[in-house]
Amino acid sequence: MGKKLDSLKAGTQLDGYLLEKTLGGGGFSVVYRARQLNNNRRVVIKEYIPNKLARRDERGQVVASSADTEGRFKRGRKLFFQEASTLATLKHTNIVDVFNFFQANGTVYMVMEYQEGENLQHYLTTHRGGLSERFLRTVFPPLLDGLELIHANDLLHLDIKPGNVHIQHGGQPLLLDFGAVHGFPQSRQEQPGQVISPGFSPVEQYDSRGYVGPWTDLYAIGATMRACIEGRPPLNAHLRYDNDTLKPAQFAFRGRYADNLLRAIDWAMEVDPELRPQQVAEFRAALSADTTPEPAEPRSAFARLTDALLGRV
Repeated sequence: MGKKLDSLKAGTQLDGYLLEKTLGGGGFSVVYRARQLNNNRRVVIKEYIPNKLARRDERGQVVASSADTEGRFKRGRKLFFQEASTLATLKHTNIVDVFNFFQANGTVYMVMEYQEGENLQHYLTTHRGGLSERFLRTVFPPLLDGLELIHANDLLHLDIKPGNVHIQHGGQPLLLDFGAVHGFPQSRQEQPGQVISPGFSPVEQYDSRGYVGPWTDLYAIGATMRACIEGRPPLNAHLRYDNDTLKPAQFAFRGRYADNLLRAIDWAMEVDPELRPQQVAEFRAALSADTTPEPAEPRSAFARLTDALLGRV
């Protein structure tokens, strides 16, 4: 069991929003479902509260845990505010819409659009992997388009994984959870800590001096695609760095998926950052290189979509 979330109670009002439910959180934030009071619009609110640096006091204020952590907490809060303001300018069909941010309770809140649908991690858990190639080729190219816009604005996501991909009704994907988003090529030593998702974070994220860039997010994209096939996170990159026993996808899943798809996943998941695709465009090209479309099955469009979304290969 993880540490209990230090969340605000349902019914709390914040800057014109009413908190309805705590949805979850991680090492740096708590996420709530809420309603905007003036129009009853449902939203998602992310609160900056790094659990190793800060706590909530009896008045509901977020304060540094100690004098030793105060400097890092304040630097992280400033970065969270700056990055929220930047994300609010990024409008893309496949990036969750951050439309407001504000300061209250000694911390910063990011307000995002609420979308009906299902989390990709839920798909993986339900279907135990084996999601179809059609599914992968439906979901990931739009995610790459959104990621490319993030990178074009000199930002990195740094926490791409199945739990941060939302599949809307109709199959359109949304990239979620920008709590780890970071500008580059700034030093990450200014960050309050490292966001690590075992199996999805590449080796350079384990070191605050590690050289991160678009290639870091592309490793996580490749690992997320592989998880869609296997149904579990790939081998931890730190373990791979010491002794890489992960069987390449192009051998492990040969015959079940197109060779170019598997080769692209392996390229994105190279342990050495310099050996990976360096930009989204390179990875996108690898996914479509030398592709010969398979003849369409004589099935209805609805049946094909159902197969894709349910992961029937």
